[in-house]
Amino acid sequence: MAAADLHLISRTKRAARSGTRAAAALSGTRPEAGPMAAVELRPWRESDAESLLHALLACPDLRKQFGYGNMSTVAKCLQVIRRQLAICLPSTQNFAVSVGGQALGNVGISHIEHRLDTGWMHYWLAPEARGRGLATRAVASVAGWAFREQDLFRLELGHRVNNPASCSVAIRAGFPAEGVERQKVKEGRHRLDVETHARLRTDPPPAVELLPLR
Repeated sequence: MAAADLHLISRTKRAARSGTRAAAALSGTRPEAGPMAAVELRPWRESDAESLLHALLACPDLRKQFGYGNMSTVAKCLQVIRRQLAICLPSTQNFAVSVGGQALGNVGISHIEHRLDTGWMHYWLAPEARGRGLATRAVASVAGWAFREQDLFRLELGHRVNNPASCSVAIRAGFPAEGVERQKVKEGRHRLDVETHARLRTDPPPAVELLPLR
């Protein structure tokens, strides 16, 4: 086995161990060292590269979120953080979903447009962070930030119609469905419908506990 392959395996194992510690924190148990982890939304850091690799290895389907071909190493994930996740532009903002300092997901707003006061939201979680309502809380928290701090009025998001989990997150976060865009996305040789959701600043806020955001 080549030295480069051994190095990648070592990095992958470290990332997997980090994911296990974060999962233990989410489940209410304590890792081997340190207090129970806190959950917050924060900027992405270069030190999150191993966590991002772990999420991608656990769920390869997440790579569709980024538009990059090769994300199989820590170095490649570091490039994605530098070029995409950590940047802060007038039209784009991303927040890491952090559990005890471990980045286990992302909620972002792109296509921020202040002439119309609109933006497009997107989100994902690593597999071990799912099923606990964390995505709903994160999306609702970032939406509130966008209305309050960015003075946006309308936020939109979309999901493939064959992704009921994402649909549930959107509805619980205060984004009712508005319609289906036929065959909007392409996966291989197949095209899929996308359901669009939206939330207005004047809509009632969802009954969820928001996450700290910084």
